[in-house]
Amino acid sequence: MEYNLDRFDLIHLTRCRYATRAFIRKWLKIDPTLRLIYQMTPQELSKIIRIPQQKAQILLNDLHHNPLKKKILEESRDFHIITIVDEYYPSMLNTIKDAPIVLYGAGNLDLLKMQPTISVIGTRNPSNEAYKKLAYTIAPLVDAKWVIVSGMARGVDSMAHRLTLGRKGNTIAVLGSGFHAIYPREHISLYKQIVNEGLVLSEYPPDQNPQRYHFPERNRIISGLTMGTVVIEAMRKSGTMITVEQALDQGRDVFAVPGNPLLEQCTGCNELIQDGAKLIQTAEDIFTEWNYCFKLFNK
Repeated sequence: MEYNLDRFDLIHLTRCRYATRAFIRKWLKIDPTLRLIYQMTPQELSKIIRIPQQKAQILLNDLHHNPLKKKILEESRDFHIITIVDEYYPSMLNTIKDAPIVLYGAGNLDLLKMQPTISVIGTRNPSNEAYKKLAYTIAPLVDAKWVIVSGMARGVDSMAHRLTLGRKGNTIAVLGSGFHAIYPREHISLYKQIVNEGLVLSEYPPDQNPQRYHFPERNRIISGLTMGTVVIEAMRKSGTMITVEQALDQGRDVFAVPGNPLLEQCTGCNELIQDGAKLIQTAEDIFTEWNYCFKLFNK
């Protein structure tokens, strides 16, 4: 869809209460310029978009709230703000269902234009074997300048970022909170390092505290940014498996590293392989799968 709108208006709308992604997409079909909504009464908005008049009133109050506009301008000086109408919005992400309308970034935006990309995910409670698996399968990708995407969570996610940074590679962290509310708190230093040497992204404004539902939402961005997802370790029922489901729903490849069937942390990966995920023993398995892309990248 072509948009002819002021990107600031779009950012502002996403910050208004009750302006959900579904609401914004529906409204853009009615008003692709975003000019009409600023002129509407709560009664008119409620009737057109079919939301309760009280919610329409609150949304429009926020839309005409100047301090909120000022706050967004201040944030834009400290962070990148990327909208669906911007050149830097990742083209792969724009193909997924319910793609984020606005992303906040800290660090090197050029990483959004680099390929190949792959997401690396896994349990927050890894086994003693997890780092060896990660290094054996992912380090060659890092050295080949693939962009490693993960969620900066405890366990495999943070290990993937640290492995990449330690090898002077390219990494993107996708958060489930704003930049002023890093979760988990012990990863603040890791966040700062990724900002300095990579890129951190969030769908949430800088002052947004983490909420439980943010993390499943965040996971669709991790898988959506990349051509495929590597699962190092996972339990059968976990946030990792939610990301896998989203990757499959997005038509992305899923790779799984097999493990000891006696370890709970390996049960999810072994089950994924049984269900048809690509078994990964070495990085060469991924290179072979994406050989065409690897060759293009190294021309």
